[in-house]
Amino acid sequence: MQTITMTELRLKPKELLKTLEEGKSVDLIHRSKPVATIQPKTVEVKKFSAKRMEKIVKKLNLEPLTDKEIERRYRKHIMEKYGKGLP
Repeated sequence: MQTITMTELRLKPKELLKTLEEGKSVDLIHRSKPVATIQPKTVEVKKFSAKRMEKIVKKLNLEPLTDKEIERRYRKHIMEKYGKGLP
């Protein structure tokens, strides 16, 4: 485990972040006494599930759109947002 003082905490934040990104914890020292331990958070990334997404789409019961309909809706939105100055 590594140590860092309050002054180093202020002067060397990049080194602290690098250490935390490596998964190591750091002891914080203030006036020669250990005050705290800084640990990296563990983040669990949710995996994308195509089957779950398919179930959600089926639940929403969305109507299928043709390319022409998509283009028409897009043009309508752009006209409302920016006006008739666009081609």
